[in-house]
Amino acid sequence: MPDWGTLPRMLRDQAERHPGGTVVAGRGEHGTLAGLRRAASAVARGLIALGVEPGDRVALWGVNSAYWVEHVLGVWDAGAVAVPLSPRFKGIEAAETVTRTGAKVLVTGDGPAGTRLAGLLPPLPGLRHTLVPPATELRVLGKRVPEREAEERALAVRPGDLCEIMSTSGTTGTPKGVMLDHSQVLRGYWDWSEIVTLDEHDRYPVIAPFSHGFGLNAGLVACVLRRATMLPIPAFSPDALMSLISRERVTVLAGPPTLFHRVLDELDRGSWDVSSLRVAICGAAAVPASLITRLVERVGLERMINAYGLMEGTVVSMTRAGDPIEVVAATTGRPVPGIEVKVVDGDGKEVAPGERGEILQRGYGVMRGYWDDPGRTAEAVDADGWLHTGDVGVLDEQGNLAVVDRKKELYIVNGFNVSPAEVESLLLREGSAAQVAVVGVPDPSAGEAGVAFVVPRPGARVVPEELVAWARANMSDYKVPKRVVVVDALPANVNGKIDKRALRERASG
Repeated sequence: MPDWGTLPRMLRDQAERHPGGTVVAGRGEHGTLAGLRRAASAVARGLIALGVEPGDRVALWGVNSAYWVEHVLGVWDAGAVAVPLSPRFKGIEAAETVTRTGAKVLVTGDGPAGTRLAGLLPPLPGLRHTLVPPATELRVLGKRVPEREAEERALAVRPGDLCEIMSTSGTTGTPKGVMLDHSQVLRGYWDWSEIVTLDEHDRYPVIAPFSHGFGLNAGLVACVLRRATMLPIPAFSPDALMSLISRERVTVLAGPPTLFHRVLDELDRGSWDVSSLRVAICGAAAVPASLITRLVERVGLERMINAYGLMEGTVVSMTRAGDPIEVVAATTGRPVPGIEVKVVDGDGKEVAPGERGEILQRGYGVMRGYWDDPGRTAEAVDADGWLHTGDVGVLDEQGNLAVVDRKKELYIVNGFNVSPAEVESLLLREGSAAQVAVVGVPDPSAGEAGVAFVVPRPGARVVPEELVAWARANMSDYKVPKRVVVVDALPANVNGKIDKRALRERASG
């Protein structure tokens, strides 16, 4: 890959070599590489004027948009660290992340259905400035900062400097902040793009939120790296997506298997033109072979790619061109260049091909640690540099990795990791519950869904519909339990811990 080293240097080189290359659709000159470089510099000058120093954290909230793109590039130009916040976050969730990372500035865009975060946040002592669209004050302030000063700031960023602190669900009830630096993001998503064959001829709707590692790095960053045209999608709906594919001649589509099932369902119901699609990408999921066959035959796909990555480990493995359908359907392919993978038993010994065990990963993609949490960092990354993923997998004789289970209790709703402990902690804030236990169960529309078992407080009454309504108002939609079950007591195992297996069996029954 080019010897850029940092995201600001990459943007400058791309803008100098290909100034008219369009990377954000529908923005005219503002969506070109030259336009993005100018916009990023203007944002950076404004942040510098606000007192943002190299290494300071700047939080960003909002649905996918050109505004988000310009501001995150500006954060990196200022030498600051981006702290993406899910647009689904409500006030409680956002406040915790902003406070934990010590963000000085919060850049808010438009939220789902036009909501705004600023009015939902309680006063936060460390947060000095909150910027709302169109954030004109940032550009006005930036005029006080000479362009040369901003340019020197951008060029002073080093490859090992942090560029992102990404929130990831954990089993403790508190999301962790995964630290990634410029060099590993550049290398990881250059190689990802190489395997995907993403290039300047592609038109790529970014459905995953920019606050998510996939949306930001395998979407926004990858498009700038490869000069592909991104179409930021603020809210997903199957019908709108089909219209978009047809109207915009979309060539690359990424998402969970449920998304591609929806595409096929819509094709069965209407006469959409999706002949432009050439590549589809799934993530760490079992993809029915019949789905791949239908996509190839019905849509005319050149390739279906399965891949495995995690916030702490960037890109781990991907299927490759020429892999048979059964490999793409059942595995996530081989490790990407520079990454080692092994599968170990409970004693840390490597198991034979075909046997289950925990997936361990080592290489450039392993995070720099959890923000301000050396204890949990040491638990996740051992002394030899192996990241203990908590995922259960199997390696075959050819080195293909299948992710078959999760050692952790996390479940996945529409591609988003959900921590039961975090949902339990949030539900207890409502006030009517004495105990809450959340489990994930299979769900035909979302992959998995949460079921909350609730023990009421003495003298209180839990109304399932009301608790779900409270959850919708106070937490991200993908965390909201699909069902609430009121119980007198929670089952316990022999160790006195809540028996989640028994609850899963009851929820699935």
